[in-house]
Amino acid sequence: MARRPVSKELWRQLQPLIPAFVPSAKGGARKLAVSDEAALNGILFVLQTGIPWEDLPQSLGYGSGMTCWRRLRDWNAAGVWEQLHQAMLVRLREQDQIDWSRASIDGSSVPKPPGGQETGPNPTDRGKLGSKRHIVVDARGIPLVVLVSGANRHDCMMFDKCIDALPHVRGLRGRPKRWPCKLHADKGYDYAKCRAHLRSHGISSRIARRGIESSKRLGKHRWVVERTHAWFAGFGKLRIRFERRLDIHQALLKLAAAIICSRFVERSC
Repeated sequence: MARRPVSKELWRQLQPLIPAFVPSAKGGARKLAVSDEAALNGILFVLQTGIPWEDLPQSLGYGSGMTCWRRLRDWNAAGVWEQLHQAMLVRLREQDQIDWSRASIDGSSVPKPPGGQETGPNPTDRGKLGSKRHIVVDARGIPLVVLVSGANRHDCMMFDKCIDALPHVRGLRGRPKRWPCKLHADKGYDYAKCRAHLRSHGISSRIARRGIESSKRLGKHRWVVERTHAWFAGFGKLRIRFERRLDIHQALLKLAAAIICSRFVERSC
């Protein structure tokens, strides 16, 4: 059951983001037996395998599952995972590895057994409870945005929110880059308001038209977003949304996005 430990690049970017420990006003001391790096490896093990937190093997030396869960929760509250994803995007832009010529957007539904915030009856799965992952990727499939909604939310209802969530990515001389030149999307986004929102940001729309373009083909450029969804589904903890708490699920998604970015960094930097 061994998994590859955290990459040196990912840990190098994460370490300065981890907040200093603040003792509780009620007293007591933090147990120092589990280092932050070990806890991160425990989080990664659970994320990759999909096992319950309480089943994390103690023999791996990552601490207990609850210790890792608490670090995940606390670091998410401090904005660490969002900053880590941003840091990996900056590393990629420093090497001019983000392709801004075009981007793609899409949503993908995942089952959600326990219930919780941002869930709803999935119309494509006999009304079973589910959640939906919305992503925007560059021309190479690098995740720029990851958001969550209930499975009953139509993709177009999250369109404006996804576009507005595109980050300012620095790393090269000049202003930080934010907007792609074009955006590709399927027929689920074929609405005038979606095209108008893109025009307001100076982005050309490449949205498939209902009743005109075939639904049997992903298109020459749009397939990359489907591949990135498959990369997210490759993490066992994200194939099904096991976490009832929305903040924990979002933390795992942000960490997964940073890991996907780190793979591109390792190849090019």
